[in-house]
Amino acid sequence: MYPPSQAAYDRAITVFSPDGRLFQVEYAREAVKTGSTSIGVVSKDGVVLLAHKRIGSPLIVKDSHEKIYAIDAHIMASSSGLVADARKLIEFSRIECQRHKLLYDEDMPIEMLSKRVGDHIQFYTQYGGARPYGVSLIIAGVDGTPRLYETDPSGALFEYNATAIGSGKKTVEELFEKEYKEGLSMDEAIKLGMKGMKKAVEEKLTPKIVDVVKIDSKRKKVTQLTESEIAKYIV
Repeated sequence: MYPPSQAAYDRAITVFSPDGRLFQVEYAREAVKTGSTSIGVVSKDGVVLLAHKRIGSPLIVKDSHEKIYAIDAHIMASSSGLVADARKLIEFSRIECQRHKLLYDEDMPIEMLSKRVGDHIQFYTQYGGARPYGVSLIIAGVDGTPRLYETDPSGALFEYNATAIGSGKKTVEELFEKEYKEGLSMDEAIKLGMKGMKKAVEEKLTPKIVDVVKIDSKRKKVTQLTESEIAKYIV
């Protein structure tokens, strides 16, 4: 039985409840909360992305489980929620970047791409016969300055200095609110992100279950840390 205030209002994305809620969007947010934790931190030298990889079986090939995706030479993204939905949004983002490059002969600005992704997500919250994306993305990159955006299943979009998505969002953001400060070096940003990841992840943190990527703002260069480099930050 549905609660009286919710009866029938969660069966279609196009129907608002009397108190102004779209239950299908809220359910999509719950799907994001079940995903593994991803973290983004802005430093004075660039942006850092960290992602926890849940590997449920020793038979899984670790490298086949992507959590941080390359969108363009200067843009990366990480996801929490439904992996298949994330792949679709990453594909959409890559096409948008390629289209912008062909039309204007320049790299796509991070803000413009993030808004396009947000608009695309929002489209699926207002038409019958479709469902919202059950995933959130952290979009990070450099286009003069480091930029970090977070998308939501409603299509909402916000820029952050540091943020987290997934099951550990609340825990990590409480830490960042206390300890994040502007002007962090890249190393300090990775250490802060790893401290947040330790608090968010219940299992013992090892280099095999964490991906770390840093994007240098001066060289517009993306570097994925090796397991041995990640191990230095796991104390």
